[in-house]
Amino acid sequence: MHSATHHAISAVWRIESAKIVAGIARMVRDIGLAEELAQDALVSALEHWPLDGVPDNPGAWLMATAKNRALDRLRRDKLLGEKLEQMGHDLEAQEALIVPDFVDTLDVVRNDQIGDDLLRLIFTACHPVLSSEARVALTLKLLGGLTTHEIARAFLVAEPTIAQRIVRAKRTLNEARVPFELPPGDALAERLATVLEVVYLIFNEGYTATAGEDWMRPTLIEEALRLGRMLAELAPQEPEVHGLIALMELQASRAKARVGTSGRPVLLLDQDRSRWDHLLIRRGLTALQRAENLGGTAGPYVLQAAIAACHAQAHTAAETDWHRIADIYGMLAIVSPSPVVELNRAVAVSMAAGPAAALEIVDRLSKDKSLQGYQWLPSVRGDLLEKLGRKEEAQQEFERAASLARNLQERELLLERSNKLKGR
Repeated sequence: MHSATHHAISAVWRIESAKIVAGIARMVRDIGLAEELAQDALVSALEHWPLDGVPDNPGAWLMATAKNRALDRLRRDKLLGEKLEQMGHDLEAQEALIVPDFVDTLDVVRNDQIGDDLLRLIFTACHPVLSSEARVALTLKLLGGLTTHEIARAFLVAEPTIAQRIVRAKRTLNEARVPFELPPGDALAERLATVLEVVYLIFNEGYTATAGEDWMRPTLIEEALRLGRMLAELAPQEPEVHGLIALMELQASRAKARVGTSGRPVLLLDQDRSRWDHLLIRRGLTALQRAENLGGTAGPYVLQAAIAACHAQAHTAAETDWHRIADIYGMLAIVSPSPVVELNRAVAVSMAAGPAAALEIVDRLSKDKSLQGYQWLPSVRGDLLEKLGRKEEAQQEFERAASLARNLQERELLLERSNKLKGR
């Protein structure tokens, strides 16, 4: 019985924790304190629910309990009056301080207010004052509801390291007096780009793990998709939000086909497309259409989603419209210039116009210092050289790529290609 209750508490916490932390943060204006008070409510649930049963509305129970804890804390510290005066809390916030226990969620806080609180929490957790690693860890902790242990395991980082990263992030936000609010109009677009970058970083680490023995980490893919869908609901008029969710849905649709029976990577052109998730493809194409319907100049996520759509709509690798993909990469290089974008464009060019044209692009990129440790540069060059019949040079490139790879499956794949050219 207790095991089933604890499972229910864990499931509810994963779903509701972000709303609870966001609602409490609006009251106390301190993310660290808000998370502490939300955790207090979780502890209370662990104490009471096994004995009293799971409430009809467990999310409302947790929210009300956390808010009562917040009120007790503010009263005990004699800060309530000062906080109200200092922050100029509006009537809604004052009402939030006196919500009785165990009322329906709709009575605790209006849905649009929950959305505003969640947006504030997202923008705060992804604030530019934090390092990229800190933003990712704090976002997964506060908005994903993941434990420190789960985050550490997902990124193959020691648990104390992740714990310190999260503690420092909260301290930095507090010391920098980062307000718990949405960015003003002029800064919104720039800050939104930071939020989207964090979500996509989480997705990419799940989709192609940078290190370790596994090619993919499904937990991170699922969390990024959940965060992306949440953002799409909270910011429905932002094309890049829909572009990001479209990109992630379309890429995630290939997940089952990206790994062979032995756990080895299966590259895009070799994948069994019947194993692609067509529900995710439909969702991704719908999100892309929504982004395009909002108009304006296509941003980097919308353009990348358009590339992913070209792959998703091709029933076989041979049917892929590589000319269109190369053209979109050209547009992406203007909107978001990057040597990695140019490397990806080279791959598309090789498929559309042949390996010789692509090799010219890759040889130029070989001089870029930022790609010196990037394993996919020699890998792509090796592939092009192999197609041109320059097998000895290709073998050396694959060997160099393998030496740079930190992911075990990636390294073995590259060594396999190298050894094949050696005639082993």
